[in-house]
Amino acid sequence: MNSAIRVGLIGDYRDAQRAHQAIPKALQAVSEVECVWIPTESAETEASLAGFDGFWCVPGMPYRSAAGAINAIRHARTTRTPFLGTSAGFQYAVLEFARNVVGLRNAEHQKTHPKAEMPLISPLPTALAGVRARVHLLPGSHLRRAYDAPHTTEEYHCSFGLNGKYRRLLEGKELYVAAIDDQQHIRAVELDGHPFFVATLFQPELRETASPIIREFVHACARRKNAVVKAAG
Repeated sequence: MNSAIRVGLIGDYRDAQRAHQAIPKALQAVSEVECVWIPTESAETEASLAGFDGFWCVPGMPYRSAAGAINAIRHARTTRTPFLGTSAGFQYAVLEFARNVVGLRNAEHQKTHPKAEMPLISPLPTALAGVRARVHLLPGSHLRRAYDAPHTTEEYHCSFGLNGKYRRLLEGKELYVAAIDDQQHIRAVELDGHPFFVATLFQPELRETASPIIREFVHACARRKNAVVKAAG
């Protein structure tokens, strides 16, 4: 049996995308990890999502298939498979939860649906393209435990985020805010009761040193793998 942890990278690979180069390296710096790219079009089918110990929904908007990205996130949520989403992965994790858990079926990403009835993901007041900024990690979160610190400085490459108008519709239904910036804007969310479901608007894969949350994600994937092997044996 392959001893490597298998992580499905949900996204449409581009050579020029810095994060797409960085993510496999960041995972493999922690442990022996087999990284498998799953194009968003392929992620529309359940068969493409079988046999993984974890999923990372990667940056890179627009996805060729938003439905595929959302299906993969739903799969990770409902099968309790470790999940990490960064940048666009954060945006679509919030969308998936809003649609499939809260029932906000009209929730949309305003970049791909400019005239959306419910622009859940909308332009940030100030675009965060190449910006490094302080992030406050809230007590009780995976992020706070991983970093073992109240705050960190992280890099962003995005111009869209959660529309604060809808924040109260999402909170308190398993979803909780895990990190905020200096202006109290949401910069990460997690799911209560899930072994590991973390989505960050910032991109920890771009850190010069190993990211604590990526390390914790890999450890969660390893626990998942060991549990599956034990159950099969």
